[in-house]
Amino acid sequence: MSPLEPPRARRVAVVGGTRIPFARSDGPYATASDQEMLTAALDGLAERYGLRGPGAVGEFVAGAVLKHSRDFNLARETVLGSVLDPRTPAYDVQQACGTGLQAVVAAANKIALGQTESAVAGGADTASDAPLGVNDQLRRILLEARRAKSTGARLRALARVRPGHLVPDIPRNAEPRTGLSMGEHAAVTARAWGITREAQDALAATSHQRLAAAYERGFFDDLVVPFRGLSRDQNLRPDSTPEKLAALKPVFGTDGPAPTMTAGNSTPLTDGAATVLLASEEWAAERGLEPLAYLTAYETAAVDFVAGAAAGRDAAGGEDGLLMAPAYAVPRLLERTGYGIEDFDLIEIHEAFASQVLATLAAWEKRGLAPVDRARLNVAGSSLATGHPFAATGARIVATLAKLLAEREAPGRGLISVCAAGGQGVTAVLERA
Repeated sequence: MSPLEPPRARRVAVVGGTRIPFARSDGPYATASDQEMLTAALDGLAERYGLRGPGAVGEFVAGAVLKHSRDFNLARETVLGSVLDPRTPAYDVQQACGTGLQAVVAAANKIALGQTESAVAGGADTASDAPLGVNDQLRRILLEARRAKSTGARLRALARVRPGHLVPDIPRNAEPRTGLSMGEHAAVTARAWGITREAQDALAATSHQRLAAAYERGFFDDLVVPFRGLSRDQNLRPDSTPEKLAALKPVFGTDGPAPTMTAGNSTPLTDGAATVLLASEEWAAERGLEPLAYLTAYETAAVDFVAGAAAGRDAAGGEDGLLMAPAYAVPRLLERTGYGIEDFDLIEIHEAFASQVLATLAAWEKRGLAPVDRARLNVAGSSLATGHPFAATGARIVATLAKLLAEREAPGRGLISVCAAGGQGVTAVLERA
């Protein structure tokens, strides 16, 4: 190959994944940092796949959505605190709820281009240990005092501090450009698509039941490592039913008619971390590791949700809602690959809210895609049951789907769809020959 000839893309193998059980915020992991949780997941992966020693892994890519200033170099600090070789390069990515999947894509691209032979991707998030900002007025006063050229000027600046300046800025679960929380945006989308309460509760109950069944049959035995006393996802409710969920009061969209979204059909604030091992076929073969599946395609998209929110509704007939970017990403992905929805044996849609999943399915059909067979959708449960530590979800889904495909012991294909704050979506295809 001449130096000017572009390299041929190699297949990227998903070798396996490890995560810690996901916990509800302010629970068992209340004092655990992003770094501590991510290190636990990474060490579990390293122990399972023999990743100790010099050069065992080419790179580590990870991120978090809620980050302290101390976490500016989260991935690298996680490596230094783990059993991995401290010479392993690492860097952070962040794309809201799409972070984990985007980290996988970033690592996969380097493997595909021959720039590295193996990589670990993942993410962590804690809603319990969320960073608190200094009151902005206090911050400005302190900066002025720091810049002061004399003691008198410094004291004059500090004398302007008032008791109200000591109240910290609490992180808000709201879009900066609309002031609406993700749940409120989802409620607008639910109304735009006519998503019923009954359909949402049925989907949520199914998620819990399928996750419970997967745990019972041992599916997660090699995917989940115990952490701080948990061995299963804390949010899991095995006895969940539509009838029980129907008793819950709506918590989003309550300022509109007939609100449908409750704590039961929405994901809770969650703490957790997840990792995925990716490699070239040659690297895996040299170590006697059989790939679970191959990452073969990915697509991202974004929507103009701000215009819809300004008009008090979702734009483009509901397709430009905050969490509706997969309505565009998946059709583009399918057009590029030549696949149809019916060509996928398994489909994983991140369940930020039951209403968002149902709206996405409806939008795909509106755009000409075949209806999704519900028997193929989130067959081992998803975020409504596991919980959703923002940056960890993508890695969780990749590892889960890869193992589900491998279990089939036959050629198969899986689709991943993840919505994200900021009106974004990250999607991908996994295949097993």
